[in-house]
Amino acid sequence: MIAPLFANSHGLKIRNAWDAENDVTLFTGDCREFLGQLPNDSAQLIVTSPPYNIGKSYEHRTSLDAYLAREKEVINRCIDKLKPGGSICWQVGNFVDDGAIIPIDSLLYPIFAGLGLKMRNRIVWHFEHEFLWRN
Repeated sequence: MIAPLFANSHGLKIRNAWDAENDVTLFTGDCREFLGQLPNDSAQLIVTSPPYNIGKSYEHRTSLDAYLAREKEVINRCIDKLKPGGSICWQVGNFVDDGAIIPIDSLLYPIFAGLGLKMRNRIVWHFEHEFLWRN
């Protein structure tokens, strides 16, 4: 079932499972399941916003090592789906551990680089509050 947001789809074929005939695939669930539906070398651009592992209602907080292992698994699957010359936009935030803020992208960079990807750009959101450094 497609969300009411897309009730007036203007004739677009919107489905929740991938098919080459879809105009839009709107999948809600574990991305590893969705990536299994896609053929390899089929995506020019992959845009994702994985959970931050901070205990939001829609995620299960795990150890940082377990979180990074899961992200590495997803990154590997995404690379398989990219066409040659394709790009990945991996939007992440901060991991908070015992009051310390750790930028997740700094932890993921070695994974991407180790798999042969090159960072081409970095976008940082500016929030209207300050992060304070303290002991």
